[in-house]
Amino acid sequence: MKSLGNYTFWFVVGSQDLYGEEVLKTVDAHTKEMVEGWNQDALLPCEIIWKPVVRNRKEIYDVMCAANMDEHCAGVITWMHTFSPSKMWIKGFEALQKPLLHINTQFNRDIPWNEIDMDFMNLNQSAHGDREHGFITARMRLAHKVISGYWKDETMRQRMGKWMRAAVGAYESNRVKVMRISDNMRDVAVTEGDKVEAEIKLGWIVDHYGVGDIIQYVQAVSEEEIDEQMKAYEALYDIATENIEAIRYQAREEIAIEKFMQEHGGYNAFHTNFQDLQQLEQLPGLAAQDLMRKGYGFAGEGDWKTAALCRIMKMMTKDKDGGTAFMEDYTYHFDPACGMNMGAHMLEVCPSVAATRPEIKVVPLGIGDRKDPARLTFKAKEGPAVLATIIDMGDRFRMIVNDVICQKQKHDMPNLPVAGVLWKPLPSLETSAEAWIYAGGAHHSVISYDLDADILRDFAEIMNMEFIHICKETKIPDLRKELTWNDMIWKLKG
Repeated sequence: MKSLGNYTFWFVVGSQDLYGEEVLKTVDAHTKEMVEGWNQDALLPCEIIWKPVVRNRKEIYDVMCAANMDEHCAGVITWMHTFSPSKMWIKGFEALQKPLLHINTQFNRDIPWNEIDMDFMNLNQSAHGDREHGFITARMRLAHKVISGYWKDETMRQRMGKWMRAAVGAYESNRVKVMRISDNMRDVAVTEGDKVEAEIKLGWIVDHYGVGDIIQYVQAVSEEEIDEQMKAYEALYDIATENIEAIRYQAREEIAIEKFMQEHGGYNAFHTNFQDLQQLEQLPGLAAQDLMRKGYGFAGEGDWKTAALCRIMKMMTKDKDGGTAFMEDYTYHFDPACGMNMGAHMLEVCPSVAATRPEIKVVPLGIGDRKDPARLTFKAKEGPAVLATIIDMGDRFRMIVNDVICQKQKHDMPNLPVAGVLWKPLPSLETSAEAWIYAGGAHHSVISYDLDADILRDFAEIMNMEFIHICKETKIPDLRKELTWNDMIWKLKG
């Protein structure tokens, strides 16, 4: 079983009838061997499904339609072992609704210098066939990925594995259902957005429920259900408070929110809003954190876009243990030798990014005007990570990604009882902050130790979303030009 075992990718190889049955039998034999090798490699997180060679318009169209209808198929991988005239692919590509990867490879690695003849040349024509195939994907302006290299090489398989994760993200994007508990935080701009356009372009269903709907479920939770949830907390976290009733109330909220999401259409992401709590005694803190640990997407203050992105990124990495979490920029450390940014949130950072076993604490919040909420506190892991956010630019969605290096937290910060992440943004604190601000990046994001910018770029391209990457090579004048050019290009596209 592959690490991302719920998703498959179809391997569709092109040829034509002119080569004769013996050649086509050899093509099938070669491709079966390739699929068997790929499926034994842990670098590829999903199973690849072998399909017989396609030789004409009908076979190509039929396999593409079948891929569309297969609920487990997350994408199609094409390769031209020999020469497949590309006009045969037009109808099939017009029908295809799944992400497309075109690999440019060859069954044999080396040219057999002493034995090569015309029979060998006719059978091994990827250098010929893949260029014909490349023309039609370019001519049709298809959103697709091209990866070239020998099919057994580790580098090529790593790149294929990354693209698979991006395609899984696209698959899950079309299954995101965000439950909005209340509305956005009043007067905040960046958490707003066009929910109709989000469903059209990104596949997200974003629905509103009143806080009163959740309160009814909170009140209906039994003491026995809370006892079971408390056992789960005790197994996962250290309890560092004597205020057990506060923890039990968070357990009550978690049970209620999860039950509501499951019973009202299978929501897999949600947000809260501390400005609208009504009869809730605490802002969900520990409750939101533990639900994120289970794989739900979350964001605070009515930020439905970040909640959806959190869910998608968690599903792209559900076989990994580095961690993915809702995040918010909080405060800078302007040390000239090592400028850093500290991220956290009032309560809600997923424990998947914790470096040590989290503690449950109950301390005043200072916002929300409710009882002191229980929350998980911890220091986060060291290592490379990415911060990602999605904003609504009016005529398109823009994904912004910043490469960061998460730092070891040497200070205890006893007066700040939150789950915090300390990172050094690339290329520097000043340049990354300026770039993020020029690009319009939100103060909310999703941090992941398991994804990188290549995967998120592929995801953005599959979803037809603008992509901005802030990295060690970023220079502000160049970034500003890119933003200007992008505005012009997307206006033409729109």
